Amino acid sequence: MKRLLGAALLSAGVAAGCVAHERPVLHLEGAQLTLYNDSDEAWHDVEVVLNHHFRITPEDMPPEQVVHAPLDIFVAGYGQRFNFKTMQITDLRLTAKRPNGEPVEVKYDFSQGGLQGALEGFKGKS
Repeated sequence: MKRLLGAALLSAGVAAGCVAHERPVLHLEGAQLTLYNDSDEAWHDVEVVLNHHFRITPEDMPPEQVVHAPLDIFVAGYGQRFNFKTMQITDLRLTAKRPNGEPVEVKYDFSQGGLQGALEGFKGKS
């Protein structure tokens, strides 16, 4: 299953190469998630968890690799798929290991998105 999921992620769109500007490790745009290994080391045992129980496991990500993953490939333990049209995203995290075993942990920052981000400029106005 892991190899099949890894192949699905790779076929969903992978681009590697030089990066002209900084990219976030986790980037959400609509129903699409983009993962980016921003380090100069490969990441192993990569796991991305959405809302604490939907997962994808691309396993390994070479340095500067970009992976595009539609949110509907995230699967819970009993085979339930994430449905972007009916489910809200409340948490998104990536964990992995560097070659020396050191953990990589990235949590998506929701503070700039949604209604809270849209109303940011209205704070404190009377």
